[in-house]
Amino acid sequence: MTALLVTLTGSSLTIDDVVRVARNPGLVALDPAAVAALATSRGLVERAIARGETIYGINTGFGKLANVRVAADQLDQLQINLIRSHAAGVGSPLSAEVVRAVMLLRANVLLRPTSGVRPALVEALVQLLNAGLIPLVPEQGSVGASGDLAPLSHIAMVLIGEGLVLAGGRTRPAAEALSEAGLRPFRFAPKEGISFINGTQAQTALLALLVHDAEVVWRTAIGAAAMSLEALRGTPTPLDPRIHAARPHPGQVAVAALMRELLAGSEIRESHRENDDRVQDAYSLRCTPQVLGAVADAVRFVRQVATIELNGSTDNPLVFDTGEVLSGGNFHGQPVAQALDFLAVTLTTLMAIAERRVERLVNPDLSHGLPAFLTRDPGLSSGYMMVQITAASLVAESRALAMPASIGSIPTDANQEDFVPMGMAAAYKARRILENARGVLAAELLCAAQGLEILHPLRPGQGVARLLARVRAAEDGVKPLLEDRPPGPDLERLASLVARGALDPAPGLPC
Repeated sequence: MTALLVTLTGSSLTIDDVVRVARNPGLVALDPAAVAALATSRGLVERAIARGETIYGINTGFGKLANVRVAADQLDQLQINLIRSHAAGVGSPLSAEVVRAVMLLRANVLLRPTSGVRPALVEALVQLLNAGLIPLVPEQGSVGASGDLAPLSHIAMVLIGEGLVLAGGRTRPAAEALSEAGLRPFRFAPKEGISFINGTQAQTALLALLVHDAEVVWRTAIGAAAMSLEALRGTPTPLDPRIHAARPHPGQVAVAALMRELLAGSEIRESHRENDDRVQDAYSLRCTPQVLGAVADAVRFVRQVATIELNGSTDNPLVFDTGEVLSGGNFHGQPVAQALDFLAVTLTTLMAIAERRVERLVNPDLSHGLPAFLTRDPGLSSGYMMVQITAASLVAESRALAMPASIGSIPTDANQEDFVPMGMAAAYKARRILENARGVLAAELLCAAQGLEILHPLRPGQGVARLLARVRAAEDGVKPLLEDRPPGPDLERLASLVARGALDPAPGLPC
C-alpha cells in the first residue's frame, strides 16, 4: 500500500513536503476542515454571481478585455476558453518532479478559502497527482506576472481531458490516460479557470526544489573546502571561534564551526605546524567561512520567500469572509523572481571560490609541494590539468547566467501587464547554475581527494577522512589517479553523488 505523503491544509506546506511529493511516489490528502472552509467560500462566490455583480474574471473578459461583460449562460465556456487560449507554452517539457511539485502547490493554494473555487476542483487535481499522471508542460512561455499562465494552463488542459500527459517515456492524449486511470474530465465553473492559472506555482515549485538542493550543495561545499585546506596544508587558525564571534553573521559562524569539526584530529596539520613559513593562506582558503557564510545567509532568505509563497494566496480575484471578491495583484511573481536571481548569484559565488581552490591544488606554484596537476609523473602525464579548465568553464557560464532576469520586464497583454518579473526565466537560469555548481564541487572533490592521497600516510581530520572514504567508495566512488585517464566520467560520478547528498558532511544542518 502506498504511504500517505502530505495532507494539505492550505497553510502548512513546507519545502520538505514539496521535495517528498515531487521525488517519491505516495498519496496526497486534503484536510477536511480546509475543504469545509473552501465550500463556504464557494457559496459566497455563487451568491455574488446570482446577484449579478460584475466581477473580474467571473463574468468579464481577462486582462485588456476586463471591461467586456460576458453573458450568464456563457460563464462556464468563458473559463474553458481561457484555459485553451492560455496553453501557449513551447520548448522542452518540465521534468516529472517539477510538474508534480507544481500540481501540489496549486492544490494547496486553491484549498485556501480565498480562492473561492469548488472543493471538487482541488479534489480533481489531487486525484490526478495521486494517479501518477504527469501533464506535459512546456517549460517556456511564462513571464510570471498574472501568474505562470501557460504552464498552469497546460495542467488545466489535462484536467478537462485535453492536452497531453507523460507516461512510460512517451506522450499520450490526456483523455485516454484519464480513462485508464478511472478519472473523468473536470468541468470548470465560473471563477475556477482564472483561479487555476493565476498563480506563481511553476516558478515557486522550481524555487522550492532549488532551495533544498542549494542547501545540500552549500554543506557539500564546506566539506570540499575542508578537504582542500588539508590537501594544501593550510592552517585552521582563521577558523578560531573568537574571530567569528567578533563578526557574528549566522552563516559565517556555522561554516567555521563545521569546518573545525571536519578538521579535528588532523595529522596533516601537525606535520607542518612548526616548519611552515607561510604567514597567511590565500583568501580562497582563509576566507571560506566569510564567503560560504554569506552564501548560507542568502539561501536562508530565499527559503523564507519560498515558504511564504507556498502558503500564500496568489490567485485572482480573492474571496473574503465578508463576501467581497476583490481583484488585486498577488499573482505577480516579483518576490519569487528576485529570490531566484539572488540564488543564482550566490551559487555562482559558491562555485567561483571553489574553482580557485581547484587552481591552487593543480598549480605547482601554489600547491605547497603537491606535484603539478596532481600526477606523480608530470610531463609524460597531464593529470588533472583539464579538470581546472572544466571548472573554469562552468564558472564562466554561470557568471553569464547570473545576470538577473527579474529586471528584464517586457510589457504584455496590450500593455495592461506593463511590468512583469520573468520568474520562469530566472528559475531556468538558477537551475542551470545549480547543476554547474555541482560540477565545480565535483572538480574540487576530485582534486582534493588526490592531494590527500599524495600526502598519505598522513591522515586528515576525522570528518575529512570520512568524506575521502565516501569519494573512494567502491561502487559509485572514484579511484585514485595512478595514470592518465579521462576525468569526465569521474566528474560526472562525483556530481551525481553531490546531487544525491551522498557527500553532504552534515545532513540537515540549516543555512
